[in-house]
Amino acid sequence: METYATALLYAIPFFVGLVLIEVLYGYFVKNQKHNVMDTVSSLSSGITNIVKDSLGLGVVLITYPYLLEQLAIIEVKSTWLLWVFGFLALDFAGYWNHRLSHRINFFWNQHVIHHSSEEFNLACALRQSISNLLVYFPFLMIPAALLGVPHKVVAILAPLHLFAQFWYHTQHIGKMGWLEYIIITPSQHRVHHAINPEYIDKNLGQIFSFWDRMFGTFQEELDDVPPQYGVLKPASTWNPILINFQHIWRLIKDAWRTNSFWDKLRIWFMPTGWRPADVKEKYPVEIIENVYNFKKYRPAASHALKGYAIFQLLSITLLMLFMFYNYADIGTDGLLWFGAFVFAGVYGYTTLMDKEGYAIWIEVVRSLAGLILIYLTGDWFGLNNLLFFGSYLVATYFVVSILGAIYFTCFDDSITKG
Repeated sequence: METYATALLYAIPFFVGLVLIEVLYGYFVKNQKHNVMDTVSSLSSGITNIVKDSLGLGVVLITYPYLLEQLAIIEVKSTWLLWVFGFLALDFAGYWNHRLSHRINFFWNQHVIHHSSEEFNLACALRQSISNLLVYFPFLMIPAALLGVPHKVVAILAPLHLFAQFWYHTQHIGKMGWLEYIIITPSQHRVHHAINPEYIDKNLGQIFSFWDRMFGTFQEELDDVPPQYGVLKPASTWNPILINFQHIWRLIKDAWRTNSFWDKLRIWFMPTGWRPADVKEKYPVEIIENVYNFKKYRPAASHALKGYAIFQLLSITLLMLFMFYNYADIGTDGLLWFGAFVFAGVYGYTTLMDKEGYAIWIEVVRSLAGLILIYLTGDWFGLNNLLFFGSYLVATYFVVSILGAIYFTCFDDSITKG
C-alpha cells in the first residue's frame, strides 16, 4: 500500500493538471464542458476512492497469487510477450467486470458513481467507487493465472491499465480514424456514458475496442444522435459518498418492501434496474423518460459558495497528498483516523454544496474534532516535522470550515443560477 500511495503522490497532481488544462481550453475556445459544482463533485469522488484504496478497505474473496499458485499450467518466460499477455488478460478481465457491473443489479452499485455526472469531461473519469468493498476481480484473471503471468507483472500493469483509461473522457477530441478499430477512443466512450436508448450499455471495453466487437456490445457514435449523459435514475446530489450507496439502498428497500419471498432473493441478481412489480407500482422512482428534455441537477449557488467549494477541494487534496507523503510514519491507526477526516470533509462540504441544512453540523463536528486532536497532540499527524507551523495551518482550515458552514447555511442569500 505504501508503494501505491507513493505512486498517487505523483499521479494526482498530473491528473488534476490535465483537468485544469481542459477547463482552460474550453474557456478559450468558448466551448466549456465543465461547471464548477459538478467538477468539484467529480474530483471529490476521486479523493474518496484513492483514500479508500490506499487504506486497503474491502473484503478480498481470493487473491491473484493464490490463483496463480493453484492454476498455472505453463510459465511464460520473462520476455515482452509476458507483458503483452498480462496486459491483454487485464483488459479482458476489465471488459467482463465492466459488463457485469452494467448488467446485474447488485454490481451496478459499484459502478453507478462513474456514470453519475450529467457532464462528460476529464473530471468525471475520476468518479470512482468506494462501494466496491467486495473484491472479486482476481476471479476474472483466471486466464492470466493459467498462463502463469507473475503477480509482480500484474501489480505493475494494473495501475498503468487504470491510468490509461483517463484520457478518453473528453468531448474535445473527435473520431480518430483507424484507431477506432483498435483502442477505446473518446468517441466510443462518449457513447458508453450516454443514456440515449441507442447507446446505453454499449462500448464496455477499457483499452482495446475489439472485445466489444467480438462480444456484440459495440456501438459507433452517430452524427444524428448526440450523446446525453448521466444515469436514468438521477443522483440529484453533489455528495459522492451518497451517490455510491444510493442504488444499494434502493435495492435494500425494495427487497424489504416486496411481498414476494422469491423477489426478495432474486432482486440482487436481476438485470440492472429491475424491481419487483408490487414495489414498482407502490413506490415509483424518478426515471428519465426523454433524454433530450430533462433538467440537470444544478441547484442555485452563489459565486461565493462555488469559490468556497473550490477552497475546500484544494484543502482536502493538500491534506491527502501529505497523508501519502507521510504514509509510513503516520502508521495504520493514524491512517484510518486521517482517512476518516478526509471522508468527513468531503461529505461535509459536498452536502453544503447541496444546500442541505444538516451540513453545518457535519462541518462543525468534524472541525471541532480536528481542533481537539491538534490541541491534544500538538501536531497534525507529523506535519510539524515538514512545516514547523503546519498544525497551525490545519487549525486555521478547521476554523474557516466552521465559519464557512455557518455563513453558507444561515447568511448566504446572494444566489445565482449555477
